[in-house]
Amino acid sequence: MKARTLIFTGEGKGKTTAAFGMVLRAVGHGQRVLVVQFLKSNAVSGELLAGARLPQVEVVQMGRGFVPSPTNPAFADHCETARAALAFAQQAIVSGKYDFIVLDEICGAVALELIEEDAVIEMLSAPERKVCLVLTGRHASPRLIEHADTVTEMQCIRHGYTQGIGAQEGVEF
Repeated sequence: MKARTLIFTGEGKGKTTAAFGMVLRAVGHGQRVLVVQFLKSNAVSGELLAGARLPQVEVVQMGRGFVPSPTNPAFADHCETARAALAFAQQAIVSGKYDFIVLDEICGAVALELIEEDAVIEMLSAPERKVCLVLTGRHASPRLIEHADTVTEMQCIRHGYTQGIGAQEGVEF
């Protein structure tokens, strides 16, 4: 398998959902899959529950949820957690254990300055990388986009939240 890099970014809904569609496709082809969630912390999300039912899929949620302002003392904890998620992902990429890895919300973690963009670029450029990587999250930087072979931007035309519809199980989480 050729090492690919795909990015799902933009303000619209569906970035993680698109990545999980690719997870299902990979599983259908017998591939071993890892999903590392950099920001999310919802223990009852549909992706965690589904991943637990698929033996070829491992979903590791390492985020702490909503990221506070950099002036908030809790921001440092979010940075530490995101750096740990990056180190975990780097080890997984070279482990030979996985064929397909999703780095969910990593673009947002870079944009929020929780992790260094240079460290992510270095990981994407590693010559020993043999796995397909999918990066998701808002505000993918031009440098991250430059290192991807496929980039899709989700655009929000209308969202139920603006119409008073709250997050729904199976739709938003």
